[in-house]
Amino acid sequence: MANPPPATLYRDPLATLSSTAAQVPLSEERAADGKSLLNPPRDDNRLSEWYESYPEEFEESNNAFDFHVYYASAAQTEHARKLHERIRREFPEMRVYRFWDRPVGPHPVPMFEVNTFTPAQFGALFGFLVAYRGDLSIHPNTTSSELHDHTVRATWMGPSYPLLTDVLREHEARSAPRAAAAQ
Repeated sequence: MANPPPATLYRDPLATLSSTAAQVPLSEERAADGKSLLNPPRDDNRLSEWYESYPEEFEESNNAFDFHVYYASAAQTEHARKLHERIRREFPEMRVYRFWDRPVGPHPVPMFEVNTFTPAQFGALFGFLVAYRGDLSIHPNTTSSELHDHTVRATWMGPSYPLLTDVLREHEARSAPRAAAAQ
């Protein structure tokens, strides 16, 4: 197993917390169920912005998260075709891409992709996939930095596939001059 990346690559989860909230110590007091911890209310008494939108770094104008659904065997391919159809019928507001019969880009086996734009869509699709994915492997990721998302922030439902990260490195190297010129 590869060594984890240095901690400096990870964002500090407390960095954007309001200074008032950060000053209130958390207790070990238990909630009514006797198991979970009792959490203090937020300063503003509202739900987190993360329920409605991505307040930090995730680009929602194109899509915030995409889900790559992988299939390798004949049985997986058959199940994935059914899943692809069901997603298109169940979530017509989401962007669903073609059903590949061969590996493409950094993906070592065939896949299809579904894009979500809001936390609500992400949560709905994630729960749906937990219920219906079977033995398919699924890789949700953001679109902020493909290489970073497929390495440091890699997330998997089911067994992971070793992605072809050289393809992503080449893509980012080609994109860097264009991004600099656009500024």
